[in-house]
Amino acid sequence: MSTNVSKIVEFQQENRTFAEKLIIFMKTVLSGIRPTGNLHLGNYYGAMVNFLKMQEENKCYFFIADWHSLTTHPDPKMLHVNVKNILSEYLACGLDPEKATIYIQSDIPEIAELYLLLNMQAYLGELEKTVSFKDKARQNPDNVNAGLLTYPVLMATDILVHNADYVPVGKDQEQHLEMTRNYAARFNHRYGVNYFKQPTAFVSDQKLVKIPGLDGSGKMGKSEGNAIYLIDEPKTIEKKVKSALTDNGPEGQNTPKPEYIENLFTLLHVVSTPEVVAYYDNLWNTGETKWYGNLKKQLAEDIIKATTPIRERINDIKNNDAYLHKVTTEGAEKARESARKTLREVREIMGFKAF
Repeated sequence: MSTNVSKIVEFQQENRTFAEKLIIFMKTVLSGIRPTGNLHLGNYYGAMVNFLKMQEENKCYFFIADWHSLTTHPDPKMLHVNVKNILSEYLACGLDPEKATIYIQSDIPEIAELYLLLNMQAYLGELEKTVSFKDKARQNPDNVNAGLLTYPVLMATDILVHNADYVPVGKDQEQHLEMTRNYAARFNHRYGVNYFKQPTAFVSDQKLVKIPGLDGSGKMGKSEGNAIYLIDEPKTIEKKVKSALTDNGPEGQNTPKPEYIENLFTLLHVVSTPEVVAYYDNLWNTGETKWYGNLKKQLAEDIIKATTPIRERINDIKNNDAYLHKVTTEGAEKARESARKTLREVREIMGFKAF
């Protein structure tokens, strides 16, 4: 390198902005959600709160996985509506398009091509043994489609198209993340390169909150019918909380709480003040009875207080098509810039070179 060129490079490096230097060392985090229903308290406190912190400290890609939803053949009239709902809720919860790349999966055609190329790294035997595939095939034997079989490959593509370092995943997705690492390793080995990273599960420095359902067991979920949604009106929330499973009260002093009662206290811990939690804990520990009605009333009020600002923002954003178009257009441009780079390099590694 000549002396003049060396001086130019040195000058450029010294005059990089702090933000530019910081981006170089940022880790890439990716997370997607299928547009199959509204976000609920479990989504918000179990994931979204951590996403808000992630976008401050990492290079984040948050996307709506509309292609993933096709395995269950959604109503075409509702697909766009569901995507719009989830996008509005993402933004209302605080995801910031100025800090993170927010996009719709189907707006990134590079994903489809990389999906095809990565399918060549996947074997039929391992795909058929995937827990999620076996569960879905057993539940819907008349809908065992190829997309369902290769679902883990599309998930791997979502991750590898941005060469992500970390992926926030639940217990039920750990196998898919392991398969992503396998595909990345096979590609690297087959072509003698060290191109794809080995993505790992994102581990937050905060204890993850598992929000229980109102039916007395398990976590809150869309398909379980036990959820309180961020878009729910106050009257709906009151009705849902009022119907939560309870009993006749503690059978004595300092007795263990049954799971369905512990669930109510878990919700109380999340949305209420420490003083409120301590008050009802004391009623339980002293063996008092006939206070569940007051607890449910307090819990409903505090949930409404927590969700009302979010619900109002959701409705405002949902009615602002110009803003949603701006967010998705700019998000797609940023996501495609990353995806194009990956696909161009993968194609070259595999031997697809332009004449």
